[in-house]
Amino acid sequence: MVKFRTPIGARIRRKRIAAGLSQVALARMLGISASYLNLIENNKRSIGGKLLLRIGERLGIDLEHLSGESEARTIAAIGDLMAEPLMRGIEIEPQAVRDLVARFPDAGTALARLHRAYADATMEIETLRHRLKSDPLLSEMLHEILNRIAGIKSGAEILADIPDITEEERRRFITTINTEARELVPTTQSLLAYFDQTSARQRPVSPIREVDEAIIAHNNHFPELETIAEALRGEIAGTGPIAEQPLAAALERRFGIACRIGGSADPGTPELVFPDTTPRPARIFRMLRAYASHASAESLGQTMHRLELSTEEARGLALRALSSYVAGAIMMPYDAFLGMAEENRYDVELLSVLAGVSFEQAAHRLVTLRGKGREGLPFGFLRADRSGRLTKRFPLPGLTIPGFGHGCPLWPIYDAFATSGVVRQVSVFPGGGRFLLVARTVSKHAARFGQKPLTFSIMLACDVVHADRTVYGDGLDLGGAPVEVGPSCVPCPRLSCAHRQEIPA
Repeated sequence: MVKFRTPIGARIRRKRIAAGLSQVALARMLGISASYLNLIENNKRSIGGKLLLRIGERLGIDLEHLSGESEARTIAAIGDLMAEPLMRGIEIEPQAVRDLVARFPDAGTALARLHRAYADATMEIETLRHRLKSDPLLSEMLHEILNRIAGIKSGAEILADIPDITEEERRRFITTINTEARELVPTTQSLLAYFDQTSARQRPVSPIREVDEAIIAHNNHFPELETIAEALRGEIAGTGPIAEQPLAAALERRFGIACRIGGSADPGTPELVFPDTTPRPARIFRMLRAYASHASAESLGQTMHRLELSTEEARGLALRALSSYVAGAIMMPYDAFLGMAEENRYDVELLSVLAGVSFEQAAHRLVTLRGKGREGLPFGFLRADRSGRLTKRFPLPGLTIPGFGHGCPLWPIYDAFATSGVVRQVSVFPGGGRFLLVARTVSKHAARFGQKPLTFSIMLACDVVHADRTVYGDGLDLGGAPVEVGPSCVPCPRLSCAHRQEIPA
């Protein structure tokens, strides 16, 4: 399988020519060589950060239009499509895909949607196959149907093959066949009704993936929610820090939601009950999410509807995700947190201490710092559980991340489970993108003796050109030989990799 670069070079070239600038003139304005600009325009160099900003300013191109992130997602989806066994034997040139996405973006989007629908249908088939094996109701109905068909077949064979049976025996066999046939009808109808209900429950896209893709399409940044968060923070805490007890009192006073630690929830009472092992940042986050969902229900609903989701289940998940976004923005106000991140060179552990939040909360907030004209360092984000399954993701152009399942075993997100500290690594992906990957484990709650802690691994990724802006680039040979990684084993083209766990596509 071939990985493809984002085709933004052609867009830059067209804008440069329309502006009447030569490569030499534009390169001089940007402070780079004409040969380097030529590589960019021919999609042989990835760009980002301040250089991307300067190009946008000089050519009058909006950064969102210039970054090529939507094209990168489409190209990655086409790459996943070409990795499917169904496509074996079909060769496609990288330039052809770049041209398709650059010249006919709707066609590229159509291919991406078709692949997503195909993946969802395949998953549904696997689910039904598992259900046929393990569902007791299905097993019972199928067993009954097979038994009755066997009875009918046996009686019919006797009538057809044994000529000297008595008339009484013949009537008895005919009666048995009629009875089995009549009893077979309602069982078969029940089975058909069961599958009709299953079919009605099917969705063209899984709700979680649909919500993920919608949020990623909005660059995981919602200016209107930032405004809401700023207003709610002033309402809750003024200019001071978020304190747990006043927040709990505000929740109960305004919305009748009581908060307590320990015990079990009363189903008839609106309350938040926290296990006594829940860390303070997690308690505050949940209270803020509840406050935001009640105080800004109408605004959250408007933002959710703009995501254009297809099912009620997806819309419910989106409302929860958007409420969580507001909660994180209340805990870490945009401008203050961005300034703190820049000042401390994106040291996530230090930022979590300074902001009074968890490592995961600080890492996730960094990914949302995409405000136009005041962007933070662009990060990709991943979370994995102990089984290796990816449970949260936010990709970057060139950083190929599977939509579900497991990632590359060579990512430091998996190494982090073996240590209590931060693991960092310079990696190169099959498409040529070089990234600084930083990972650390986090525990969702403190465990009592005898309890197994709920542990995840969090990984941030940034283009290696930004690595020196972070503390994590210190002491690393950023120009040395990187670790060769892939997206996951099936689509990875590194056929000689000793860590491969799946047959390559």
